[in-house]
Amino acid sequence: MNSPDPNEPLPVMAKSDAQAWARQMTEYMARSADVALDTGSVTPFFSNCEGRNGEVATDGRYTLAYHVTSVLSRDQQLDAIRKIKAGLEKDGFTVTSYRETVENQTDVLLYANHNEGRYFIDVSSGAAVDRLIYTVATRCLMPSSVSSTAQH
Repeated sequence: MNSPDPNEPLPVMAKSDAQAWARQMTEYMARSADVALDTGSVTPFFSNCEGRNGEVATDGRYTLAYHVTSVLSRDQQLDAIRKIKAGLEKDGFTVTSYRETVENQTDVLLYANHNEGRYFIDVSSGAAVDRLIYTVATRCLMPSSVSSTAQH
């Protein structure tokens, strides 16, 4: 992965735009797998950016973790994760971790990041027997209401 330069200005994006973008990413993955998202399961979680030593900036910078699920049997999850992996790799993502089974049971997991290092993807069955869980997480973003001079 090409990590962003820590000295470059943070990307600027309103929280509503970040959430809309994350929704589009999860919809893209679901389309890749030819499955439907359970739109009632959407959970966006915004949090303050935290520095290396636990410090929190007061200028509004934030991260987003956006979660949504699909209702799928274990067999459907296996087919879906394979299609999602192929689609992500085709579109410039690096898969950093991948599995299909644990102890001969379907238990899918895929971690990927975009080659620019600005956001991360997690798709897994986790403890949910009949669900595939999609997560899109951003790195630290600056809200659009803050001027670029406040970033330094």
